[in-house]
Amino acid sequence: MYKVKFGGKRGKSFQLVESPNMVVIRTVGNQDLESLSIGAESQSFINQSTEVLGFPEAGVSVRRLLTPPQQNLSMALSRRDSMRAVLKQEDDIRFAGRVLQNPDTGAVTLYTENFFVKFKDKLGPDACTRIIAEYGLSIKRKLPFATNAYFVEAAEGTGLKVFEIAEKLLAEKQVDYCHPELIQERQFKAIHPLQWHLAPTRINNTHIDAHVNIEQAWQVSKGQGVTIAVIDDGLDLAHPEFEGRIVAPFDATENSDDPRPKDPKENHGTSCAGMACAAGLPNGASGTAPEANLMPIRLRSGLGSMNEANAFVWAADHGADVISCSWGPRDGAWWDDKDPVHQEEQMLPDHTRLAIEYAINEGRGGKGCVILFAAGNGNENILNDGYASFPGVIAVAACNETGKRSVYSDFGPAVWACFPSNDFGHSGLNHPAPISSGLRTTDRLLQDGYETGDYTDTFGGTSGACPGLAGVVGLMLSVNPDLSSSEVKDLIRRSCVRIDPETGAYNENGHSNLYGYGRIDAGLAVRNALPVAHPEIPNITGSVRFTVLGELPLSQNSITGGFQPARKVLGLRLALENPIAGLALKYRVNIPELGILENSEPGGYIGVGNARQRIVGFSVYLEGSAASNYEVEYAGRFKGQQALNLARNGAICGGTNALGKTLEGITVRIHKKGV
Repeated sequence: MYKVKFGGKRGKSFQLVESPNMVVIRTVGNQDLESLSIGAESQSFINQSTEVLGFPEAGVSVRRLLTPPQQNLSMALSRRDSMRAVLKQEDDIRFAGRVLQNPDTGAVTLYTENFFVKFKDKLGPDACTRIIAEYGLSIKRKLPFATNAYFVEAAEGTGLKVFEIAEKLLAEKQVDYCHPELIQERQFKAIHPLQWHLAPTRINNTHIDAHVNIEQAWQVSKGQGVTIAVIDDGLDLAHPEFEGRIVAPFDATENSDDPRPKDPKENHGTSCAGMACAAGLPNGASGTAPEANLMPIRLRSGLGSMNEANAFVWAADHGADVISCSWGPRDGAWWDDKDPVHQEEQMLPDHTRLAIEYAINEGRGGKGCVILFAAGNGNENILNDGYASFPGVIAVAACNETGKRSVYSDFGPAVWACFPSNDFGHSGLNHPAPISSGLRTTDRLLQDGYETGDYTDTFGGTSGACPGLAGVVGLMLSVNPDLSSSEVKDLIRRSCVRIDPETGAYNENGHSNLYGYGRIDAGLAVRNALPVAHPEIPNITGSVRFTVLGELPLSQNSITGGFQPARKVLGLRLALENPIAGLALKYRVNIPELGILENSEPGGYIGVGNARQRIVGFSVYLEGSAASNYEVEYAGRFKGQQALNLARNGAICGGTNALGKTLEGITVRIHKKGV
């Protein structure tokens, strides 16, 4: 077995084993293996094998030898090594090596003779280069996204000894991180008038109302002045939906300024880019940010490559505000709960993690790029995906045209929000067939893409959801470019509509493992992002949670819950939208079984523990040196009472004991005294 550790000396290790029947082949000059002129014995081995994984941009093919009857392990190893020995004699074959696998799931991992190494920050450059030389390594590149970080290589032919070298180098006192460059299959998160995700519409005479309220957001902004980077496969720069808005194009795999498709199968990037940035031409398709700039970054390298890290650094260094990533580790089969891939854990390599952190912390002049990842399409726990579950990013799940979870969408505590996408029916999972065929977005021009035209109506997966939400983030930054990446992430939390309240299993903080904080409301997100014009007049914002309608935004001018109550209030969260010095907002609820509960932090949720309990009273008041300049007034609607119950400045609204009426609606406002 071969051991690798991500996260430094105290990080997490995983092990790999040799495949007994697979060989990785790399051609000279990245030629196509099938087109090589090779000897008869080599050709015989190629004919006796089948490709299981390919990286054509690097001239790499992973092939599995077909299993003859009654073959045992010893015979398999002998055939594998014979194939390697024969192929190594070919002039046009640079390398024929062993393949590593996950011992539990069989997932293929390729190793290179390259390493990522980061020394301690205080170590001088001469000491770094001395240690690198002591291990017989040479520097390929000093990396800009972390102090004393290097991409180094061993001598050609080192082979599997790279694991031993990495382990010894990591044990050095002056080394923080070290691991070989490991490559895995990078899987896109897609499953192969229809823009129902943007506004209400009809499909097959059925009214669809499960959209993101984009038209209200567009009344304020369509993304002017913002740049959205889409890291994906090649992108059709000639598509008229992107005309005049392409900036800083980059091919991270080939290190060039031409990110156009290089392979007939590279359709995914064009469709993802359209979900965020398509202009909305007549009979075309509109992205959520149709006037934002698009930074296309082609990444065809495998998962875990150094090129992956370079893509994030390029985006941050060349002015990206938002970075959309609709890819990640391979997914298990969403319809098969016994697929072992569901339990396969893919950790985030140290070099990619540091590059993401660099973009989040240093991008946008220190305010940070906002990075979004597709949650995944395996109907499995997102925590096994070290990319989408990384705390600094926004993980986007998929929901359908009925306001329910798309059957394939990954779940778990790292899901932050959901965005509409396609779906599938499955009788075994008791999941009905969708009405729509998927999402309408841009396709490669003419016959080259998913379909014969310039658009596709069948795009989907969390691949479609991620750039859709990325465009909404672009709208938010367009109206308020001073927002930090962490502020944007929190505003997304506050700008979601709770869907599927019956089975969404939202917790006391308003989070669901299926939907995150709910489906994004673009109009609310832009409104929440707007800078405050008069900070001396604060505003109370927040939400109220109900048993039937879920969490609703707090209304300033009417009772939240309406005149037809949304059943009883379960809890609330309040905050000062534009806080000023010397002013803090406090609020309490009276629950007969629990007594008086009070918020411990701004915007913190307080409420009942389950739907069998009830709130019979609440109060709101101000603290701080500036509190005497303001008054807070609030009103509640209680079960069976026509008149509102009014109160102000901390007085209880409603009952003070267990005999009080059940709270069914609420409103709160603040104003300056004498105004």
